[in-house]
Amino acid sequence: MTPEAAGPAGPAGPAGPDDPHDDLLTVLPRLTQLSAAFNKGRLTERAAEAAGLALDRPAMGVLVTLRTADQPLRIGEIADRMQVVGPHVTRQVQALEKRGLVRRVADPHDRRASLIEPTGDGLDAVNRYMTSLLGWFAEALAHWPRQDREDLTRLLTRLADDVTARLARLDAEEEFTGDA
Repeated sequence: MTPEAAGPAGPAGPAGPDDPHDDLLTVLPRLTQLSAAFNKGRLTERAAEAAGLALDRPAMGVLVTLRTADQPLRIGEIADRMQVVGPHVTRQVQALEKRGLVRRVADPHDRRASLIEPTGDGLDAVNRYMTSLLGWFAEALAHWPRQDREDLTRLLTRLADDVTARLARLDAEEEFTGDA
């Protein structure tokens, strides 16, 4: 059943006039639809292929994180921005280092620590990937008025920030109470 066929309350019937989440009932299926479309459509894989890259999604995630940071980052900072655990990023960075796409540099504030930055080849690779990915989105949204695209950017940013902050608070509460 499509989200339209189910109606705003879904297949179970109307939510009722006092349901405080009534407006969100139409959003959740759309988020699921987008996630499924991105995964089924292999969007990130197609962008990597179009850019001539033989890198998996996690490796591309590290490169994109470094590119959008515009500065070298510690492993922990990359992990935080990607919302994954440090050892996962460490493995990806090691593989990217072997391919010559990232390098470690000394942290000027702490000589014991190192920062990760893309090499010239790494920047070229991630720029090709981002050009491909952004080109796909530009085509998908080409018929949207500029104001709609700006609203989408503003609202998605707000949603991502608010959901991330709420989940971080929940994680902190679980750690504090020992529920984790």
